Amino acid sequence: MIKAFLTDLDNTLTDFMRMKRAAVEMAIDYMVNVGLNVPRQEMYDEIFKIYWATNIESQSAIEKALLNKTGNVDRKLLAAAIIGYQRGRDMATYTYPHVEITLKELLRLGLTLGVISDAPTEQAYNRLARLGLLPWFDIVVTFDDTGKTKPSPAPFQFALKKLNLKPEEVIYCGDWPERDIPGAKSLGIHTVFARWGEHPDAPPTGAEFDLKDMYEIVGVVRKLNGLKLR
Repeated sequence: MIKAFLTDLDNTLTDFMRMKRAAVEMAIDYMVNVGLNVPRQEMYDEIFKIYWATNIESQSAIEKALLNKTGNVDRKLLAAAIIGYQRGRDMATYTYPHVEITLKELLRLGLTLGVISDAPTEQAYNRLARLGLLPWFDIVVTFDDTGKTKPSPAPFQFALKKLNLKPEEVIYCGDWPERDIPGAKSLGIHTVFARWGEHPDAPPTGAEFDLKDMYEIVGVVRKLNGLKLR
């Protein structure tokens, strides 16, 4: 009997990389408007080079890129970048198709909902709040809870303990073949590969269910729980 649905956040509920690209592009636009004298593409590439070398969640990538490209951090440029980034981020933060209706149907089926994310706590909660999804989730497990990232089983074990459930009572959905699926699968949690996410062309992942649309999860849960399919 499936009693809980756990899901990854970035690139499973929302297109994180689309958001990141849009935010950086608008940050650069705002800097150009107040005098940045670096080609847009050059600044864009520098910011993402820093993200890839450090952490995609880095809060200082734009500041470091300014230092690298201009030799100093002009506070006028940085302030413009921060405002531009926030506005671009907010405009590009929305769910994939059928996310909300899927979560509503799973709640109607009596499931508890939770998130397991490698993001830091503040960023994960902020993204869920901007998506309008935060009230729907009973637990949000982040990197800060265990100090481990997927595919470590630690975040999944933490979630199971918080929910007081057995692995076979939980189904987990994620988009990253090498990170999302192995950790959950190793514990006996039912696994769904989100082919609508960042890796639509990934080879077979070993997930129990390989789906192209999030709403298909409702049918999977109904089947696992012996309910009539609609």
